[in-house]
Amino acid sequence: MAKDDVWLPLVDEPIGELVARLQREDPEIAGLVASPRKQLAFRTFAYVRAGILLGSLLVDHDVENVGTRTWVDELLSDPAHRAEVEAEIRAVAREVAADPKLADDEPLGPDEAARERFRAFARGLDVGRL
Repeated sequence: MAKDDVWLPLVDEPIGELVARLQREDPEIAGLVASPRKQLAFRTFAYVRAGILLGSLLVDHDVENVGTRTWVDELLSDPAHRAEVEAEIRAVAREVAADPKLADDEPLGPDEAARERFRAFARGLDVGRL
């Protein structure tokens, strides 16, 4: 990297963290966006739509800067706002999963049958010989 290069985050960190957390914790989202292309589409549109929604909420609701908390953190501290943003993110996942252009994408990582075969193989290993 040249000394004049500047790196700017493409996603406001609290938004990215929220999207990633929901994707990790919500089995529906994880299943809907299991392929690499679906994940890319999901993350891209979830960041944008969550950001637009949060921006709209910011216009309608004043927030105070509290310590190191961001304006996003402040808005998301309201359970109603958090629920609205999470619903928007889930809607993005459903829309991406329904996109016919992404219907034939292979899932990311092994399927459950492959995982079970690996578990059976691992159980049969003689660990003392390794």
